[in-house]
Amino acid sequence: MRDLDTAGARKQIVEFIRQRTPAGGVVVGLSGGIDSSLVLALCVEAVGKGKTLGIFMPESASGVPATIKLYAESLGIRHETIAIKPIFDAYARHGGISDEKLVAGNLKARIRMNLLYSRSNARGLVVIGTGNKSELLTGYFTKYGDGGVDYLPIGDLYKTHVRQLAEHAGVPDPIITQPPSAGLWEGQTDEKELGITYRKLDRILHEHYDNGTPFDQVDLPGITEADVKKVKRLTEAAAPKLTMPPVCRVRK
Repeated sequence: MRDLDTAGARKQIVEFIRQRTPAGGVVVGLSGGIDSSLVLALCVEAVGKGKTLGIFMPESASGVPATIKLYAESLGIRHETIAIKPIFDAYARHGGISDEKLVAGNLKARIRMNLLYSRSNARGLVVIGTGNKSELLTGYFTKYGDGGVDYLPIGDLYKTHVRQLAEHAGVPDPIITQPPSAGLWEGQTDEKELGITYRKLDRILHEHYDNGTPFDQVDLPGITEADVKKVKRLTEAAAPKLTMPPVCRVRK
């Protein structure tokens, strides 16, 4: 993969955000990871700190990573912290909540989406998504959770390029270098859950989607046939997440 034209990409994304932001401004869910930190920086650059609201939504109020809190404060944005465990527990009390990690994790993501949209609706803001191209193509997001947003400013950047742009935009190094995680359960990381490193994943996705090479013809140094098959399965399974629900067309 070629390196990203960081200056050019930054300019395009900032303008993209600026053109789509209403008078009220934007709201961004802040996890403490590189994606949300980069989007936060680009929003501040596009519309200003006064029109950028950051929402921390950890399990408990003390669960906000110090690195992202300090970064948000350094940018001078408005920010709030909402502990989601009491909300999750309220769902659990009414039954139907499995102990299975993925079920619980998806519910937490959907709770966070609802909180962002409550702020959006009440204050005339737009909800800015933080998903990247690697996540979108492989379906590594929760439908109607972190996938429920108004627009995706870094949705055309592979994770590899997100890291490059984050460095260019001045995101703190401890945020850039930490293992990527959706924070859905203790010890969870993106690469562990995907079963492949982002370095390998991005090279395969780039070769297939950008260079037009069929999956069964992808031949890259350090990439095994098993790696390619895994990525193909992920992209195929992601298809329903990337389209509107099917509509039954009734003949009239």
